[in-house]
Amino acid sequence: MAEEPLEQVRRKKLQFRSWHRGTRELDLVFGRFADASIESLDASELDAYERLLDLHDGDLMDWVLGLRPLPAEVDTPLSRRILSFRS
Repeated sequence: MAEEPLEQVRRKKLQFRSWHRGTRELDLVFGRFADASIESLDASELDAYERLLDLHDGDLMDWVLGLRPLPAEVDTPLSRRILSFRS
């Protein structure tokens, strides 16, 4: 059986992490985003997405629920695309 390219393995790991955030609300936002978009992200977007997944669930939840605005360092087109999956 042939090995999958490293980037494809990375995408699968990120997709798994997206569905296993720890809270159902975040799973639904990040998991649905990953299902719809993970294959189309370029290398720099994958890096940015991975950094978002590394952030604390409490911060992510506040941003997803709109309780706090996205801070400048994470307010990117990718973050805004992800937040569009909250509805």
